[in-house]
Parts: sequence; C-alpha cells; structure tokens
Amino acid sequence: MRTRLLVALAAAVLTVVAGVATTASAATLFSDDFNDGNATGWTTSGGTWAVNSGAYDQTGTSSDARARAGQTSWTNYTVTARVRANAFNGSNRFVALLARAQSNTSYYYVALRSNNTVELKKLVGGSATTLASASLGVSIGTFYTVSLTVNGTSVSSRVNGGTPLSASDSQFASGQIGVATFNASASFDDIVVSTEAGPTPTASASASPSASASPSPSVSPTPSPTPSTSPPPIPPGSADGFASVNALGLNGTTGGVGGPTVVVRTTTELLTAIDTIGPMIIQVQGTISITSKQGVRPNKTIIGVGANATINGGGFDFYRSSNVIVRNLTFTNAEDDAVNVGQNSHHIWIDHNRFVAPIDGSIDIVRGAEYVTVSWNHFDHTDKSMLIGHSDGSGGEDIGHLKITIHHNFFDHSRQRHPRVRWGDPVHVYNNYFLANELYGVASTQNGGVLVEGNYFQDVPFPCFSASGYADSGPGRLVQRNNIFTGSGACEVSGSVVEPGQFYQYTVGNPASIPAIVPAGAGAGKI
Repeated sequence: MRTRLLVALAAAVLTVVAGVATTASAATLFSDDFNDGNATGWTTSGGTWAVNSGAYDQTGTSSDARARAGQTSWTNYTVTARVRANAFNGSNRFVALLARAQSNTSYYYVALRSNNTVELKKLVGGSATTLASASLGVSIGTFYTVSLTVNGTSVSSRVNGGTPLSASDSQFASGQIGVATFNASASFDDIVVSTEAGPTPTASASASPSASASPSPSVSPTPSPTPSTSPPPIPPGSADGFASVNALGLNGTTGGVGGPTVVVRTTTELLTAIDTIGPMIIQVQGTISITSKQGVRPNKTIIGVGANATINGGGFDFYRSSNVIVRNLTFTNAEDDAVNVGQNSHHIWIDHNRFVAPIDGSIDIVRGAEYVTVSWNHFDHTDKSMLIGHSDGSGGEDIGHLKITIHHNFFDHSRQRHPRVRWGDPVHVYNNYFLANELYGVASTQNGGVLVEGNYFQDVPFPCFSASGYADSGPGRLVQRNNIFTGSGACEVSGSVVEPGQFYQYTVGNPASIPAIVPAGAGAGKI
C-alpha cells in the first residue's frame, strides 16, 4: 500500500543517525499516489469514488462529494495534489483541495471553479466564506498542481506554482486533509502532506540510486558532488528541470495560467490563438493542419484534448518567446522542424508529445535559447530527434546559454540526435529510454557539457560521442553515471560538466525500471 503515515509528524523531529540525535527541519505526514489501486485510509461522503488508472476519481455530478484522510490533530502543513476537473454540471461549479477539515461541513479549501476563478475559502457548518480569489483559466481534462498551506492563522494557496492567494483566519486550528467536488466530476492524484510551508522536497542529484539487476554491467558511476545551492523543489505535474528555474525575470514556466481558455479546431483558430498577446490556455481538438513553422507568442499553454490531438504538416516556432508549455500533442509530417526553440527564447516546457516523421528535426533548441525542459515525449522512428546549438560557428550567441533538461523520453528506433549538442552546458540527460538507435545516442561537441545519468541504452551501437567530436564538429565534454547498456557499445566520456543540481532539485529513478516506465508513460494521451 503506497499510502503511508510516517513516524515523523512534526517539523522538529529527533532522528538518530549513527547514534547521534539530530533535529530534522521537516517531515512528510502523508502521501498517496493511488498506484496500489485502492483508497485505503480515505473516508467519503457523497458522490461515487473509485481508484482508476492510478488516480482517485469522483464520477457523480449531481451534488457535493468529499473524501478525507489523515489526522484531526494535524496543525501546520502544506497539502499538495494534482487536480483535474472532468465535467461541470452547470455554471459556477468547482473541484477543491481541503485542509484542517473538522468534518464534512467545516474546513479550509481552495476551489477551481468553472467560471475560470480560483478561490481560497472556508466552510463553517456548511456556510461558505470567500477569503481571497483570482482569475484562473480552468480547463476540463487538464491536471493542475494545487497546494494549500495552513500555518498558524495564515492560510494560502497556489496553482501550478503561481496565482498565489493568502488570508489570515483563526477559524480552524487543526484537522484532516481532503478533496471535494461540487456538481462536478474530477480526478485527484499525487497527494502529499508536508510539515513545511511549501511543496514537499524531493531527493537531489546526489541521491541517485545505482542500477540493479542490470542485463549487462553498467559503467561504474561517478559520485555526484553535493550542490552548493539548495534550489526549491517542484510540485508534481509542474514544469521541472531547467524550465522550473527562477531566472530572466520568470520563476519557472507556467504558460497561459491566468488567461482565458480557448478550444481550437481549425487552422485559423489555432494560428489566431498562438499569435494573441497575453496569457492564454489553448486546447487543441482533433487534427489541425498547418504549414511551415508558425510563431508562438509568450505566456501560452498549448495542450491537446484527449489522446489524439494532432498538429499535421507544420510546427511551432519560438522567436524571442518565453513561458510557453507544449503538451499532449502528436506532431506529424512537419515540413521542417516540429518544434523550434530559438533566438533567445526561454522557459519552454515540451512535455508528453509524440513526434512522427518530421522532414528535419523533431525539436531544435538553438540561437541562445535556454531554460528548456523536454520530458516524457515519444520520438517514434524519427530521424533527427533533437539538436542543441545550430552550428559550429554559433559559439558567440550560444556560450553561456542552452541550459536544457531532457528526461523520461522514449527514443524509439529513432536514428540520431538524442540530443546532438554544441556549446550547451549543462545539458542534463537522465532517465531516458534509448531503443535501437541506428546511428548514435548522445553526442557532445564544440565544448558542450552533457551529463548522461540513469538512462537505459538497449541495442545502441554508439551510445555517446564526446572526445572524438562528431562529423565536422570538435570534441565536447560528457560525464556518464548510473547508466545501463544492453547490447550496446561503450559510452565515450571526456572532461567535466557543471552539475545541474546547482540549478534545480531532481530525483534519478533506478535505470533498470526505465524500459517499463518510460514507454508506458511517454507520449500524447498519457498525462
């Protein structure tokens, strides 16, 4: 059972390490990702509740429904969850996250409403009071990472790391956590309760596990130095890696949060939406054909509806753009690149997409772009999968930029560029599945700095190039650790690389699990 109440229940917990008592600064009180298929420990009132596909679903839409868990004695904590509205039955309905719940009719809560608002509220004996509110586009079928913090008389919330709301209220001093719906169906997942006033921390790079049960021995890992800084952890379901870093005036990548939500079904609707000034959540429905590469303005979330949303014939181009999320789309038959991140664009998150048969690259990240994360994508028999740094002569605009994270992607019989790197440092490639890549896996050239860790290479004749360069490009730097190589050649290493753990926190999963985990979770339709 994945639900767990940990022994450490307060911020000042004594922990015995090697016989010496030390003080821990925080603790995880509770977590449930529902991957065990049950909701043990939860009590419900109203609605129809069941665990489906690793999430806790409430499918009734005719009344109130609530589910609660945890201890009534909990006082100061943050509860974080991924929340998705699946249907609203009427106007001004909501889905919610609860804290300090005394009963089914008394608690604090943060509600995502069908009228595109988020509200911080309290319910006292069934009577609701709004403590704070803000505009927020709330889309059916989209997971939002919601946090609710109670600390003394302070009550605050965030959605996707932004849209902060806060208030002072002394109504409730302690209580359980919970989730709720009002005339709505919803899914709830990855629920974590921490005594810290913020998201629950994750392990840093230095805690990378070693490969186990490897089909063939992996190269001995190089210990990871402890980062000199302590970047903040990222809530589940939010942009992570370099896209999460506070830099260049942006504290992470939130896309179109705070703007209106539009559904696009035609070429004209899509091109109008991506060219609109200001934040916007753009939901792509069905197959939309475009030509060439079309520019995307800043502060956009472009997300497919369902499993089959498709961009055919063209792609997206980022020219001095920023804060854009591209998720849950299939790109087919692009005339050039499917996604081109260029000309000093930054804070771009490319997540859970599928790339099929582009004429040139699936993803190019070039010309001084930076703070980009490429995660959980399926490169389905592509040729040129990912280029970082467009030419051997581009050092003047690229050195000091091209900070990229590439994790949990499925490079499925794709031929080359996973990625091919010039100049970027660090480029962080971890927990990806490389399967039968005909030419090579990763190439670091032109003094690029690439960290390759926790990946699984299967039937890849040349997993890594670095010291020898590649094609006409000069040598780069590449460090590998904790990778598994099955039916594959050796990984060529050279030099040292800046540790990405200095910029953000991350957890490297056991590489032996990658062939099962990544194909099951990567690509469109798997958010």
